Amino acid sequence: MISINEYFEGHVKSLSYTSETGKSSIGVMETGHYEFGTTTHETMQVIEGEMTVKLPNSSEWKTYKAGASYEIEANKKFQVKVSNQTAYLCQYKSL
Repeated sequence: MISINEYFEGHVKSLSYTSETGKSSIGVMETGHYEFGTTTHETMQVIEGEMTVKLPNSSEWKTYKAGASYEIEANKKFQVKVSNQTAYLCQYKSL
C-alpha cells in the first residue's frame, strides 16, 4: 500500500511504500530549513537538486548533490536546508 505524507505545512511531501528491499519513501522538499527525527536507521539519497545537511553530533553543514547519499542512525535528529526544490529517496532499515 502507498501512503501519502505531508510535513511542514505541505513544504515536504512524500509517498511511502514497501518493496522487496524494505520500507522507503520518495518525496520532494520545497526551499526551506527543516529538522527531522528518525525512529529507524535511514539512508537518504538525493535524486535531484541538493541538500545541505547538519548530521547528529556534527557542528558542520555538508552539501549532498544529486546521486549522493548519507545515513542517520535511529532516534536522532538532523537538519536540512534546501535552496531549490529537491527530490529524495529515503530507505528505512529495520533493526
